[in-house]
Amino acid sequence: MEWSVVNLDSETVGTVDLADDVFGVAVRADIMARCVNWQLAKRRAGTHKVKTRGEVNRTGKKPFKQKGTGGARQGSRKGPHMRGGAVVLGPHPRDHAIELPKKVRRLALKSALSAKREAGALVVLESAALDEGKTKRLAASAAKLGWRRALVIDGAAVDPGFARAARNLVGVDVLPTAGANVYDILRHDTLVLTRAAVEKLVERLA
Repeated sequence: MEWSVVNLDSETVGTVDLADDVFGVAVRADIMARCVNWQLAKRRAGTHKVKTRGEVNRTGKKPFKQKGTGGARQGSRKGPHMRGGAVVLGPHPRDHAIELPKKVRRLALKSALSAKREAGALVVLESAALDEGKTKRLAASAAKLGWRRALVIDGAAVDPGFARAARNLVGVDVLPTAGANVYDILRHDTLVLTRAAVEKLVERLA
């Protein structure tokens, strides 16, 4: 399908052909949800930790005599029912990552790209390059183009000047094509792809 190509001055400078098998697939919300859960689970540190009876810094001495106190018998202050004692069945360091087949991940990315195209939230940019990495220049362009929360995906590498200009621009994030992912695409209002990004994504997913 034909799609308009614009520049940073919001001028239409041509068209690009978007492959139907990448940008025109049926949108699968369930597949995208599975992929987002996979991404978020994979990024969890899993460093949560509580102390067991063998790790708490408490004495092993019997706290008081067995009989005659009128209280329940106790053999240690390490128990979970004692103040400063251990925690029962608490979290321990582990990997939260789950398995998700490559085919499902590819379909989720295609679905996310197609969803942005269907919603009219896809912009194809001639190139994402700035001679001077000035945030003021990019902010003016973003205002012209109507970007509020935008994800800009470039080709194999991001232009250093553009990346520097976007660094201080709230709501605008920049990624190379290799970093394109479902979670970041869905959490931004506008998806901006350069010509190079379109070619790389088609090459990667078609």
